[in-house]
This record gives sequence, structure tokens and C-alpha cells, in this order.
Amino acid sequence: MSKKILAALIAVAAIGAIAYISMRATVQPKSGFRGGTIRVVAAENFYGNIAGQLGGDRVSVVSILNAPNVDPHEYEPDVQDGIAVAEANIVIKNGLQYDTWMDKLLSASPNPERIVINAGSVAPDLLPDNPHVWYGIGNISAIAKSITLALEKIEPAQRPFFEKNLAAFEGSLSEIRGKMDEIRSRYAGTPVALTETLYLYQTRPMGLNVLTPFVFEKAVAEGNDPPARSISLTDSLVSGRKVKVLICNSQTVTPVTTNLQNAARRNGIPVVAVSETMPPGSSYQAWMMDELNALERALALATGR
Repeated sequence: MSKKILAALIAVAAIGAIAYISMRATVQPKSGFRGGTIRVVAAENFYGNIAGQLGGDRVSVVSILNAPNVDPHEYEPDVQDGIAVAEANIVIKNGLQYDTWMDKLLSASPNPERIVINAGSVAPDLLPDNPHVWYGIGNISAIAKSITLALEKIEPAQRPFFEKNLAAFEGSLSEIRGKMDEIRSRYAGTPVALTETLYLYQTRPMGLNVLTPFVFEKAVAEGNDPPARSISLTDSLVSGRKVKVLICNSQTVTPVTTNLQNAARRNGIPVVAVSETMPPGSSYQAWMMDELNALERALALATGR
């Protein structure tokens, strides 16, 4: 190799190193990591919120999906996301083909020491063709336990602290379970319509009678056009006032779902909005309770009891 070629290669390497250092200095993860803490990256903000509750001041958390106005299925990760994942000790993803972009980020920065929690693999109660496992309270309990085990693996000396936080989190879920039991005892069997599969993890244990064709819900959830027959049937449920409440995913808006909401309002059917991503400034528990309270009010209005 000639001296000129060697000098050129050294120069290129130096430029690349400077560029990398500059990028690290100027492009920081969305929330940043505090020194001396366990670094956690969550694909979705509700998992990040739960990790923060469980880890307390021993963790720094970066949640990639934060905004309810972003369609999780269409999200495109950026350089900041890649840096955060590369630096993480723990990564939490939903799996079940919901956040496949996270798999790309993980592949881009292989690290055998990094712990990856796949919520879909941990959740004990899976519904067919439905990746929204975090809406199942039993599922979220199991996922919280997996996060705690990961924290304990990294910092064994902090196990009593992590176990105490897990117990507090488990205790806080009792309010959600209680509200769901209350709705079930009062409104079980009430016919409702869904725009997609998201809320099935709650309507089923509450005993609400979902009349919407599953093929309609599944198509909307996957960003596809529902079959014409299923659209017609769903429209007739609303126009004929055969359902008491319409539950809509506020993050999946299409002409079909918009028309359905408009028809519901024209026919005096309450519309309840739910979301895939936790609203900013909330917590997992508050988010679930807010939606359940809204549903309870709508059911009371629609049924008169």
C-alpha cells in the first residue's frame, strides 16, 4: 500500500470519527439518559411509563412513541431512536408485528448484554389477530413482572426496591379491575360497536356485546379497507340504533370510521374515543381509568341506568 493511499485512508477514518462524535454531541435521545442509571428504551410510552414506575430513580427511560396523533403502524424511526437503542440496557417492544421498526433498530446495534422484553411473548392472554395486549390488565401485570426481573438482573442489590415498586404497581391495578367489574355488573350484554380490535381486550372481560363484524375491525386496525358487506352491516348497526355506544380508536381515522362516528352522533349514539398511545402527561393507570370512566358515562347515558 502506498503512503498516499494510507494517508488518504487515515484521513477518511478521522473524518468519520469526527462526524460520529459530532453526531453524538449534538443529537441526543428524546429524553436523554442520566448517568449511573439503568437505561431503558420503550417502543411505546405506556411501557416506558410502567418501567419508570417500577425502576424509580434507578432508571432513565426513553419512550419512542409519545404522541397520540402518530399512527404507530406507520412510524419511521430516526437517528435519535437508533442512538437510544444502541445505549440501552433494556429495550421493551410490543412485538406481534405491531412495532417491527424496533426490530430494525435492534439489528442495527447488536448487543448480547442488552435485555429485550417482547410484551407479546410475555402476555398470557392473547386474542386472535390482536396485538394490543397492553389493554389486557392481566397482560400488563405479567409484563410488569418481566420488566422487574430485568431490572433485578442488572442491579441485584436493588431487588427489594424493585419488588416494592412492583407491589405498588400491582396494587394500583385493582382500581382498574374494580371499575371493569362495576361496568360488567351493570352493563353486561349491552350491544356496542367498535371501529377496530383495540378495545376487545376490555369489552370482552366487561361482558359488552360487540356486534361489529370482526373482519371490519381487523381491516381498520391493519390500515386496510373493510369488505363492503362488513361496512354495510356496521353502518346498519348505527343507523338502526342497534348498538348503544360506538367505541373509536382516535389514532386510526379513515373516511369509513369518520362516517361511522358522524352517523352515530346523528342517531344519538354516544361516541367514546380510545387511543393506542398514552396521552402526554398521563400514566398507564390514569389513562385506562379515564377511558373506562368515559365509557361508563356513555353507557349510563345510552341505557338510562
